[in-house]
Amino acid sequence: MEEMPHRVAVVGAGTMGQGIATVAAMHGYAVTLTDANPTALAKAMTYVESTLDAGVTRGKLSADDRDAARARIAETATIATAVHGAEIVIEAVPESLALKQALFAEIGQHVSPETLLATNTSSLSVTAIAQGVDNPTRVIGMHFFNPVIAMKLIELVRGATTSDTTVERARAFVTSLGKTPIVVRDTPGFATSRLGVVLGLEAMRMLEQGVASAEDIDRAMELGYNHPLGPLKLTDLVGLDIRLAIADHLHRELGDDTYAAPDILRAKVAQGHLGKKSGEGFYHWDAQP
Repeated sequence: MEEMPHRVAVVGAGTMGQGIATVAAMHGYAVTLTDANPTALAKAMTYVESTLDAGVTRGKLSADDRDAARARIAETATIATAVHGAEIVIEAVPESLALKQALFAEIGQHVSPETLLATNTSSLSVTAIAQGVDNPTRVIGMHFFNPVIAMKLIELVRGATTSDTTVERARAFVTSLGKTPIVVRDTPGFATSRLGVVLGLEAMRMLEQGVASAEDIDRAMELGYNHPLGPLKLTDLVGLDIRLAIADHLHRELGDDTYAAPDILRAKVAQGHLGKKSGEGFYHWDAQP
């Protein structure tokens, strides 16, 4: 059996990175979280503490478990410090291929050749991200879902150079977090983004055409198809700018107008209505929990 890692580094302290760091710490891993933006790092640590406190309030964690999980997380603004000695490095920075390639090249200078390198990309090519990495067989997609604390699925994306050993190491790690992995081939949008974006874009077109309100479109999927969250509210949580970037990427790569972003999405992004993080998207979030 593959020996489980003790140290995990998470690069990127945004919504996904802070969630990944919290879950890993709750499951016994020593975690170092890093971000080039000090403000983002400070907000991430506030999120970690509030999430752990909420776990105690809801009876999901004991006070001792909360304190132990918080003590396992360290933060640093320096990548070299964050990844030093880590058995797994998980990248959770914005969806830019150039940014991710440069980041992995930098990380590779500070880790051992055996360190597993995982990218949380939801749509970019894992094979392309691995280019320029020494020993690219250890690079894999590890696509978490928002909110990480609640979502059970993790999509493992096998690039052209990803080894069987890397897949099994990633699978064991994901399972140790209490999550369920699926393994997919490195194709545009993988499985989840490809399916989820289609549903989300069609819901936007329906709203644009006046078929129903955002609330009723979402309610149709929640109550009629047992989806825990409707596609428009989910888009607000993911971020309209992120959904637009993924849609444009899939449209370019697949050449299918199914993935052509509707005008309503482009207009909202242009207006800065990015979803919950900006206070407004397809819903108004200011007064909502």
